[in-house]
Parts: sequence; C-alpha cells; structure tokens
Amino acid sequence: MEHINLVETFSEFKEFKNIDRETLMRIIEDIFRHMLIKKFGSDENFDIIVNIDKGDLEIWRNREIVEDGDVEDENTQIAYSEAIKIEPDFEVGEEASEELKLVDFGRREILTIRQNLVSKIQEYEKDNVYRKYKDKIGEIVTGEVYQVWKKEILVLDDEYIELILPKSEQIPTDFYRKGDTIRAVVSKVEMKNNTPFIILSRTSPVFLERLFESEVPEVYDGLITIKNIVRVPGERAKVAVESYDDRIDPVGACVGMKGSRIHGIVRELKNENIDVINYTANPELFIARALSPAKISSISISEENKKADVYLKPEQVSLAIGKGGYNIKLAGKLTGYEIDVYRDMDVDSEDVDLQEFSDEIDQWIIDELKNIGCDTAKSVLELSTEELVNRTDLEEETILEVTRILKAEFE
Repeated sequence: MEHINLVETFSEFKEFKNIDRETLMRIIEDIFRHMLIKKFGSDENFDIIVNIDKGDLEIWRNREIVEDGDVEDENTQIAYSEAIKIEPDFEVGEEASEELKLVDFGRREILTIRQNLVSKIQEYEKDNVYRKYKDKIGEIVTGEVYQVWKKEILVLDDEYIELILPKSEQIPTDFYRKGDTIRAVVSKVEMKNNTPFIILSRTSPVFLERLFESEVPEVYDGLITIKNIVRVPGERAKVAVESYDDRIDPVGACVGMKGSRIHGIVRELKNENIDVINYTANPELFIARALSPAKISSISISEENKKADVYLKPEQVSLAIGKGGYNIKLAGKLTGYEIDVYRDMDVDSEDVDLQEFSDEIDQWIIDELKNIGCDTAKSVLELSTEELVNRTDLEEETILEVTRILKAEFE
C-alpha cells in the first residue's frame, strides 16, 4: 500500500458530518470495484474489505485452481504451480484467494482512485445536504452568524452547513454580528453548479406562522387554525385565527395571559405590531375586525369586484388607515377586499377639506396628514399633538403651526 496513504484519505472522509459509516464504506467499495472492472473486465470474483477505523483496505481475488496449461481466463483461473506458491496445500479444483496490493495497480491509477473517492464523497454529501434541507422547507432553523456581508448573511447550522439569509429576507431593523444566534425559516433550497444553496427568511409569513406554533400549544396541536397571515416586516402583521372548539377563544389563546405568548413572538420580530383577529366567513364582520382598532359605522360591499366601502366617524379614520397606511393595506390583503375608507359626513357637515388650506400649508404637509386619514380640518384637530407626532413624520413645531391655522378657521 505504498503509493497511497489510505489512513490519510480515510481521515479526510471522517470530517464529512453528513455521511454515515455504511454509506461511506459502500462508496469506497464501489470506486474500487469500478477500478477492478476496468483492469480485469469483471469484479465478480473479488472480495473487498474496508476498515475505516484503521484506514485500511484489502482486495482479495478468488480463482479456481486448474492444471498447468489449462488456464483459459487468467482473471478467474490460476495454474496449480502458481497456486502452491500462495499456499503449498492447495489442490486442483479448489479456490485460491490471493491478496492484491495497491502498488500493483500503478501510481497514476492509484492517485486517480484517491481523487475519485474524495470527489464522490463530496458529491454525496452535497446531495445529502440538499435532500435534508429540501425536507425542511417551511421549518424554523437556528444557526450562528459566521459572516455578515452587505447583501446577505452567511449562517452555519450545528453541522456547519452553510445557510444564506439575503438582505431582502431580513427584517429592516435586524442587526447581527459574527457569533450571534439567528432564527429563520427555510424558504428555498436549490442546486447551483452542483452545490446546494439554502435560503432563509425572517420576513416570510410562514416564519410568523411557525413562531405561533412554537409559542401557542393550541396552534401546534391543531385546536386553533391560522387562516391567513399578512405582514409588513418589522412594522405590522395581521393574523386571522379560528377554533372549531367553542370552548377555546382563539384570540385569547394566541395572545396569552397579559400578552405572555404574543410578547415572545413580538420580540423575535423586532417589536412588529401583531393584530390577532378572530376569523369569520361573514365578510362585513371580517373586514370590521381586520380594520381594528378602528370602530366601523357601516360597510357597503361589492362582491362582484371585491370592493368594500367603509364609513367611519372622523376620529376613527386615522386609526383605520394607520401609520404609513399599513393598517388598511394589511386589512385588504387579509380579507381579500379592496377597502376604501370614507368619513361619515352625517356626523359633521361643517368640516372643511384639508386641501382648502393649500395656500397656507405646504402640500407635502397636507399629504403627510392625508396618509394617516386626516383629510379634513376637524379630523386633524380631534387628534392630540402627541398622537400626530407619533403617527406622522412631522415635527412638533410644524404640527402646532398647522393646528393654529386650522383652529383659526372655526373661530
């Protein structure tokens, strides 16, 4: 076994974490059998013994002993005079077993065998990683941040398999350093250039669904069903839940005592605001619940084009729309309806449209107020300065000046 250090080769194989002992032995045997077929035309009369622990391999050739001069196939038959050199007690008709030394195969062939072994095992491990994670799509995995780049993060799992978390799949407020622990859902697994690429996601609705399963036993057990999830990652999410057991309050079970269950999920999602909504097949009621915390006066639905006109009291409009319009946008996605919000004009007919003040208030400020549902003077004045600051990107000084101008209209 000069010309090849099998102990060194086998020790390399042991570093592969995702290959079991039996498979490794089978791959090694297959490589050597291929070599025997190439050299002798057949491998049927050969025994191969692999000892991974000792880094050892033995090849035995079994041949029938025939009279001298009667050898027709040198691979399967051996002359009596040659056989007794191996074992003096051999007789014609018996089977002679002779160990083949790797040195007999030639240096170049031996080096090719070694390269093929490493290549085959690397290929098997890549396939194994691909199959393993293909079955994990939609599951949460935990890993350690190994490298942080501008467009993605390289994560290693507990078996040092490389996972990728792209920037587009990170919550905007996510910030990680090397060595940090990270949780994400496996969103996609694909092979590129014979290498498995495992893509993670923290923005997928599936990630939020799996977090509910881990924090809420009733969801995991199937007593509560998650009907739909919509998200603006890092900002807001709406989750529609339903229970087929009248004794279980699905919203209460998901939120937990004093919010104990939902708090863990909110922390994992970097303080994403999560609304848990009781699902119903009644579209009017479902839309009303989806627009929470706003209270609806009335709803008019067109099933033909999936549109809903929602009427609210002036002070409820900004709540229905929400900061940045997230509340109404997510409510529409959750229910499947295009929702338009209207002020219930019966409440106050003396209000003034905000656009009427465009000569005194900059248009960008008016647009900012309209984005939170304040499209009339009184709808702005009904909100406190603090609430307007929180809901818009306007400075307090700007809001005070706007409210001064609007108040003057009614004095």
